[in-house]
Amino acid sequence: MRCPCGCGQMIELLIIAEAKPRWDVSIDAKGRPTLTPSVWLKKGCRSHFWIRGGRIHWC
Repeated sequence: MRCPCGCGQMIELLIIAEAKPRWDVSIDAKGRPTLTPSVWLKKGCRSHFWIRGGRIHWC
């Protein structure tokens, strides 16, 4: 996915069980994703956010 701040940086998150670090994705009844834990970019724009119910929540 692309960073939601608009900087254009591509973000790749590992969601397979064997990966470390890894993220969990769940989809609600309306098809909206929730991603845990938060996403924190250490380089570039340094965005830090959660995706909950298909919405971005900034830290």
